[in-house]
Amino acid sequence: MLYSGYQAWNDMLAPARLGARIALSFKDKMGPVADWAMPRRMFALMDVFQGARLTHHRPAYAIRQVESGNAVVPVREEVAMDLPFGNLLHFAKDDVETAQPKVLVVAPMSGHFSTLLRNTVDTMLRDHDVYITDWKNARDVPLSAGRFGFDDYVDYVMTFLQELGPGAHLVSVCQPCVPAMVAVAIMSEDKDPATPRSMTLMGGPIDPRAAPTVVNELANEQPLEWFENNLITVVPMRYAGRGRRVYPGFLQLSAFMSMNLERHGAAHRELYQMLADGKQVEADKIKTFYEEYFAVLDMTEEFYIETVDKVFQQTLLAKGELTYRGRKVNLGAIHNTALLTVEGEKDDVCAVGQTAAAHALCTGLRPHLKRHHLQPGVGHYGVFSGSKWEKQVYPQVRNMILAMN
Repeated sequence: MLYSGYQAWNDMLAPARLGARIALSFKDKMGPVADWAMPRRMFALMDVFQGARLTHHRPAYAIRQVESGNAVVPVREEVAMDLPFGNLLHFAKDDVETAQPKVLVVAPMSGHFSTLLRNTVDTMLRDHDVYITDWKNARDVPLSAGRFGFDDYVDYVMTFLQELGPGAHLVSVCQPCVPAMVAVAIMSEDKDPATPRSMTLMGGPIDPRAAPTVVNELANEQPLEWFENNLITVVPMRYAGRGRRVYPGFLQLSAFMSMNLERHGAAHRELYQMLADGKQVEADKIKTFYEEYFAVLDMTEEFYIETVDKVFQQTLLAKGELTYRGRKVNLGAIHNTALLTVEGEKDDVCAVGQTAAAHALCTGLRPHLKRHHLQPGVGHYGVFSGSKWEKQVYPQVRNMILAMN
């Protein structure tokens, strides 16, 4: 009923949004009249209204070229591996003079598409051969594809690393830092030749107990059964994943927005004013962010519930009690994969200390293979996106990969 109610509400508003988009299409045909104060305000209101909607399709990465070395080289997307719940996407560059280190960027599966890391990828492409875990929307995956849980996520990371082959590096952002560590530990213990040379963990909940945030409190204030009974719903018949039980992306986005409701409201008021004042360039920056932010994907019931249970409620990895397919995860088995952890001073999702906890858990790593970077003045998204990511955080990541390549 939850998903059907949401869909009915969307369907009800669709004609009004379509009308707003049609009206906006006449703006350029009105000549000087469109620049009068009253029409500008009307068009601004319609623009904000039609843009304040959720979408369920992955936005384009739109990375067409990158400055690499002393040249600007074209970039093309290639699906290196197509699996039911996610692709291994390669950002190929043909005109690079020398081979660059292969890097697997492990993206979150937390209600948004992997394109949330567009700036992360764009920056890393300057010096690296970049691949990313491009997760699919669970509502579009048929039931015949089976289940996708926490251990399946680990499987995907290992499979993708094996596809990249020996000598690759891993960069994980936010929620997948835990399954990424598990994948590296299993591969290390098995002496898999594709075990990455370095592992960068950025703003991830390795030990949520180290510095609990609102996110951690919300995950722990109710028993697991409450999440199963109140947040899990069934995909409607109109989609390929009909009948699949999921945690809808629109609920996850609602939870994220409720944490900073005043800020999002202020951003949309600012957007309206910029459009009304004719400041299109400034307005486009806000619009671009929210086009990405409002693109949501559903997670399978098993992945969401198991993540809440294992990562946030029981904190099994931090306690040394986590298992992978019945096998105890031994982080001490990691001996040759260098570790870099990155945290943001103002991160209200994974606070300072949660990611750095990885150092104490990796008991098999010698001190010179461990590094930590605390980035002043940034919140969660600033760790992997924006000017401070590009100018201050990225050099730390690049240097770690260069040192271990």
